[in-house]
Amino acid sequence: MATKKFIELQEMSDEDLTNEVTVTRQQLQKLRFDHAVKGLDNPLVLREIKRDIARLLGEQRRREISALSVEEIAHRDRIRIRRRKN
Repeated sequence: MATKKFIELQEMSDEDLTNEVTVTRQQLQKLRFDHAVKGLDNPLVLREIKRDIARLLGEQRRREISALSVEEIAHRDRIRIRRRKN
């Protein structure tokens, strides 16, 4: 079953998704700085922010792959097969 966050990500436009990645990365940077200087009440917030960034980037990549043409997908598959051999 899809989570609430996943469903929200699917409903976002590409521009909103890019903006959300930028804002979330800035938030992570600020929290890391605050944690280094004075500490956080709950340092597990950093983990959640990193996971949110990963979700956002994963959705962006999923959209990129779904927009590829048949030739680009075939080329991508050949590269993946070549990498597996090593």
